[in-house]
This record gives sequence, C-alpha cells and structure tokens, in this order.
Amino acid sequence: MLFGKTILVTGIASGIGARTAELAGQMGAEVIGVDVREPMGGSAAFIKGDLSTAAGVADIVAQLPARLDALANVAGLSGSTGVVSTLAVNFYGLRALSEAVAPRLREGGAVVNVASIAGYGWRANLERAKSLTSIEGFPEVAALVAEHGLRDEEGYPLSKELLLLWTMHAAHQPLFKNRGIRVNAVSPGPVETPILKQFRAVLGDARVDSDITRVGRAGTSADIAPAVLFLCSDGARWINGANLAVDGGLEASINAEVLGF
Repeated sequence: MLFGKTILVTGIASGIGARTAELAGQMGAEVIGVDVREPMGGSAAFIKGDLSTAAGVADIVAQLPARLDALANVAGLSGSTGVVSTLAVNFYGLRALSEAVAPRLREGGAVVNVASIAGYGWRANLERAKSLTSIEGFPEVAALVAEHGLRDEEGYPLSKELLLLWTMHAAHQPLFKNRGIRVNAVSPGPVETPILKQFRAVLGDARVDSDITRVGRAGTSADIAPAVLFLCSDGARWINGANLAVDGGLEASINAEVLGF
C-alpha cells in the first residue's frame, strides 16, 4: 500500500522516526527524512532542518519535491529543554510544516501526527487548548508562554494536547479537506527510545513506571511505526481526524479508571 509513494518523515535520526523511515523503505516507498541531526546510515534522502522557527520550516519546504504522498510528523522534544522550545517544535513548527506541505500532497494524501498519551488531558484543559491552537501562523512562542503563564513542566503534555485538538480541526480545514488530504494522529504510551530518560526527568519515574505497569511493558519504535504507516497508506482512506492509541491498552485502562468501571 506504500509502494511507489513518497513519504516525508520528520525526526528521522532516531527512535520512532528512524524506524518509520526504515519500514517505509522496506515497503517500497521513497523516503525523505528531516532532522536537526544527520541519521546514522540509511537510504533515505535527508534534509537537515529545524522546526523550531518559521525560517527553519521555510528552509525545509524549499528543499522538498513538488509532489508528496504523505507527511509523517514524528519529530518532537521531550520537554526537557523548556516550554518555549517544546511548544515551538512539537506544535507550532509541526503545524507550520504541515500547512506549508499541504499544497504538495497529492489529492487523497495523508498527514500523520505522532502525539502521545500525555495529551490525554486536552478535554480537561479544553479552553486553554482552543485558545492556543486558534493562533494562526508561527507565533512568537516566548511571548505566548509569558502571556499565558505557562510553566516548563507543562510543555510536553500541553504540546500534545494542542496537537490532538488541531488534528481534529485540520481534518475539516479547507486546506486539507478540499483535496481529500486526511489528517490523523497516533498516540503512543511510554516507548523505549533514546529520549525515554528525558521523559522520566520531565514526567517523573512514578508516572512513567505506573503507565508501563498498567500494560506490562514499554512500547518500542517497531510497535509504533506500522500504525503511522498504515495511516499514511490508502488502506486508511476512510479514516480522518482520528487519534489511534498505540499504547498496549494504556488509554483504555485510564478511561476505565476515570469512568469508574
């Protein structure tokens, strides 16, 4: 279902991005990878790029081909570098890249956002999330953080809350909808990647260990990549605006606890 397609994958240097690119290539896709660091080996075309600024996003887009089939937004920060950089990369940069790439995506193409179970609280924080996602373009993130009094420890979960809310909105945004471009999200639980230690520092060992205990083990990049690529494929042509929990049942366990059954 991916043979002959051209897929843009961000965060290709490690973790989920690296495995997504590798698997896409094995399935016959042409892969273009983006990262701030060069990947170790691999056969994908590579663009060194930074999603944290509007200029960085524009530089990436200027190097892309005229036609793409899918965009897999995998790149992200753990929150360890603070709320400003985390929001800039995980949400505003991701959104800016997606909107800039949209005209290059073929009709019926796809955008897949790697969110997180950490974004589960978007419903409880709906008004804040709506306010921050309604800001158009690439804002001055430091000023935005100061205006809303956002704390560093809020950076990662907040970025994923915004991403989940925007995924639903973008699915019906004319920029994507008018050309049949699907926008979906994948939400992993804890995954054994190089930045898991950073997540422990940001979220706390108790939170991470509790989540892992609920489902028996942490996930791996190989658990997440097939779900990302399924949503990139024509096999998911009637899935739009959805969030696919790829977490070993973690969200279901939390839902059962919250709902009291």
